[in-house]
Amino acid sequence: MLVVEAKLKNGTPEQYHKLDEAIRTSQFVRNTCVRYWMDNKGTTRNDLQKLCSQLAKNKDTPWVTLLNSQARQSAADRAWQSINRFYQNCRAKISGKKGFPKFKKYSRSVEYKLTGYKLSDDRRKIKFSDGFKAGEFDLWCSQRTLVYYSEQQIRRVRVVRRADGYYCQFLIDVERIENHEPTGQVTGIDLGLKEFYTDAQGNTVDNPRYLRKSEKRLKKAQRRLSKRFRKGKKRCDPGDSQSPRERAPRQQSNNYHKQRLKVAKLHLKVSRQRKDRAIKDALALVQSNDLVVYEALKVRNLVKNRKLAKSISDASWYQFTEWLNYFAKIYRIVCIAVPPHFTSQDCSVCSTRVQKSLSTRTHQCPNCKTVLDRDHNAAINILKRGLKYLGEHLNGSVGHTQTDSIALGESDLWVVNGNIDNLSCLVEQGISSSDTERIPHYIA
Repeated sequence: MLVVEAKLKNGTPEQYHKLDEAIRTSQFVRNTCVRYWMDNKGTTRNDLQKLCSQLAKNKDTPWVTLLNSQARQSAADRAWQSINRFYQNCRAKISGKKGFPKFKKYSRSVEYKLTGYKLSDDRRKIKFSDGFKAGEFDLWCSQRTLVYYSEQQIRRVRVVRRADGYYCQFLIDVERIENHEPTGQVTGIDLGLKEFYTDAQGNTVDNPRYLRKSEKRLKKAQRRLSKRFRKGKKRCDPGDSQSPRERAPRQQSNNYHKQRLKVAKLHLKVSRQRKDRAIKDALALVQSNDLVVYEALKVRNLVKNRKLAKSISDASWYQFTEWLNYFAKIYRIVCIAVPPHFTSQDCSVCSTRVQKSLSTRTHQCPNCKTVLDRDHNAAINILKRGLKYLGEHLNGSVGHTQTDSIALGESDLWVVNGNIDNLSCLVEQGISSSDTERIPHYIA
């Protein structure tokens, strides 16, 4: 599957207001399905699908029938996804909250399946033909154009509202496979805050810190937003495109919502910068290596540290590893996730455990006198651990130690079933004893 995103342009304010109404209607259907599940024990997915048709026929909710029937089904599917995820978390007996389904307050998207819209012959325009009659919009796509794909390949169309406009996402049924020239290179990466990541060869990639760089402008914009907020007045819906005269007197002023959009656009820019950097770094890493090993960090637990939470969120490690796994499958290389336990503490030469705090940036082993940068030492340990797991899979080993039980993560099936030639040569290229001569030592 491939997702192509295009911006909806050259529409009138009335047309965009119709899209907002479709989004709010989809939110109503989704919330109604969640409430129906709460009130009726043993509700199934089919029951929620039947509820959609009942809402359309109900005289108390005449606006539901304006939404396309398949869009109503998509809203019910969203509700069932949250319900099913809650069931799975309960069966897995995960610790903490299980993700009980919640009601959506500000939805930003509506999803169509095969009907409710019509593409032009040149794939440059789209017309929404459901009961809301939003009309025709121009499609502006910066990366890929839809002319290369047939209309039968488009499985879903989702309209998304963002701070800078409305976008249309097309889910296209096509298999993407890229050619990868074998390089014979293997590497392990250690994710960090000082440097974004350090590989086993000692190369580093700078941490861009996009949020930190934009904090000055964000603080200034948020101060202005705070000054324009009037206590006791309600915030209207973000998609409300009514004029200030049509708004109720208890709602916030038009200047407040203008400033709110400016703040939202600044946050959106930071989010896009992170995504663009994650894609470029992951793609470069995959194209230059045949094996990539990274540590499976639990970011949800790491951000509980209130002193480092903002920096960890700004680094966007999880997004980077998601794109790393995606490109590894597309380019058909091996990508392994290993547990991060003691990768920074253990010596990469003699495996002696050297306790050190976060402020200690240099690894000095008292046993073998090895001197290495802390992140470089961890990257070598990550690579060694990944080669160990890969060798166990190639040899058909089943048992792992307790610490090794979460190895391979998402890429487990890809490593086992992937059509990759000469995997054994990757294992042989591990850190050999001859490489220890290149590592500097110190004299006690």
